[in-house]
Amino acid sequence: MPIAYLRALAGRMEELDYDPDIPYRPPVAAPVQTRPLSPTQIQVPILYVIVVYSVMIFAIWNIPTVRNLINPLKLFTIGWHELCHIIVAIMTGGTILKVTIDPNVGGCTIVEGGHPPSILAAGYIGSAVFGGIFIMAGFDTLAAKILSFVIGIGLVCPLVLVRDKLTLLLTLLYEGLMIGFWFIDHADALRWYCLFVGVMNVFYVVWDIADDKFFRKANDSDCTQFSLMYPKISAHVWALLWILFDTGVLIGFIFVGITSFKMTGDEMLYQAAQFLPT
Repeated sequence: MPIAYLRALAGRMEELDYDPDIPYRPPVAAPVQTRPLSPTQIQVPILYVIVVYSVMIFAIWNIPTVRNLINPLKLFTIGWHELCHIIVAIMTGGTILKVTIDPNVGGCTIVEGGHPPSILAAGYIGSAVFGGIFIMAGFDTLAAKILSFVIGIGLVCPLVLVRDKLTLLLTLLYEGLMIGFWFIDHADALRWYCLFVGVMNVFYVVWDIADDKFFRKANDSDCTQFSLMYPKISAHVWALLWILFDTGVLIGFIFVGITSFKMTGDEMLYQAAQFLPT
């Protein structure tokens, strides 16, 4: 090896204050300072997808025939909404007389006794909070993995009340799709599945009102029921109030997701791989 090269190398070591007894560590970049509420590069697309999902679900939910393709997810959403009515009805001393869950005519829970305003409000509040939790899962693969089990169970439970062959077939399809997502990009695809379910639940009031307006479903929307309970406020005003409430809940959970899951893609996948790696 040329002597000149060795001398140059020795000089460079002196400049770097090189000590052979200290193990070499590669330089580490200083952490990037970001504002807590500012989305990271990996989080920004989620915000756009939420808007796209909102428009997409509204369209699919209200197009005849096409709306049948999301029957399993509609039943999951309607089923949770009705379950919230049932829980509060029981908690306030009411008796459940009848429960209906149907992807076309909507859901209906007939209650005797209890506290009617609380029972009625529980549906939209429960749907919004439940959907918000799934929205957060859209920011983290590990959370999406955990909540996928909730979706799996939630898709099957409504089949106790619904025996339509097309719905049964579609339920198997959606279950298979979710299982397949476990093996796409180390389950990262589950985030978008959970995000879709989250948007559908958060804005259930919109789909509920649309069914009332466009399809004249047999079971009135909760906004209509509120207008009957409080005649001085019309159903349209109730709808506006609940949409504003749901929007506030959505924004709140988005902020929680942004601040709680500030990770790079590699960090997120590494964390998710600790739980049922695929």
